[in-house]
Amino acid sequence: MLFYEEFLRDLQFNKSYSSHTISAYKKDLSYYKSFSKRKTKNIQKFYEFLDKKNLSARTQARIISCLRSYFRFLQKKGKRCVEIKHLTFPKINKKIPKFINLNDFKALWRACKEDSKHLSLRNELVLSFLYGLGCRVSELINLNIKDFNETEAWISVIGKGNKQRLLPLPIKLYNLLLIYLKKSRPLLGKRSKSCLIFNNKGNRPSRVDIWRWLKKWSLKAGFDTIKNPHSFRHGCATSLLERGADLRTIQKLLGHSNIQTTQIYTSVNSKQLKSAIKKYHPLSQIKDTI
Repeated sequence: MLFYEEFLRDLQFNKSYSSHTISAYKKDLSYYKSFSKRKTKNIQKFYEFLDKKNLSARTQARIISCLRSYFRFLQKKGKRCVEIKHLTFPKINKKIPKFINLNDFKALWRACKEDSKHLSLRNELVLSFLYGLGCRVSELINLNIKDFNETEAWISVIGKGNKQRLLPLPIKLYNLLLIYLKKSRPLLGKRSKSCLIFNNKGNRPSRVDIWRWLKKWSLKAGFDTIKNPHSFRHGCATSLLERGADLRTIQKLLGHSNIQTTQIYTSVNSKQLKSAIKKYHPLSQIKDTI
């Protein structure tokens, strides 16, 4: 595909996209690459091509978004791309994100205990960053010692697009982190390592490590499904909204570039409000029709 590799390099070096995101773009572009080998050049046929792959509307929308970015890149190179005018997004039914609540978190907190008190402390810290600050897995595993400001009680995380944000630490997380750094971290990993959290082998944890730990704790806690990392992020946002935090504050905490991404949590809150009214409102207790 023309400029295919150059486009991916632009994402990596100029836009600072993560290797995980670039891999996703590469996979999405592969669908168009396969389609381009067919006899028909009608871009409208691309939707039929995707339908035959049994891809969901959300996945198709992601692929279209990737293609539009690619064609815009070509236009900057002086290439004529009429296809971009005909690429529209499929309709997607917005799903309310699944999130963990405080009781779920407490169950996982109990389940993360190990025979080693130092590993237990490490596990509690992982859960606290995921739920207490709504960190993404990529942000969590890339944390370094230098990112923690003990005096000001905040930590710096690098989010999507290599954007930095400073997150104030809740007092319980701050105290937990201090204890971990003083008592547990020196025994879990090599002193020369810069990472804040270690896996069981004394190295920086991977995404697989985090998923494996959450699977273990979820099963031990008796959950039917594995609690994925993003459910903690959604749980953090939902909990803040329920307790009166405004959307702008939640947007800044989670690192959303668009407030519309954050607004989905108002749907969660509205659903709970309707449920509470149905259950507790005095008019719902009247059985006879008015």
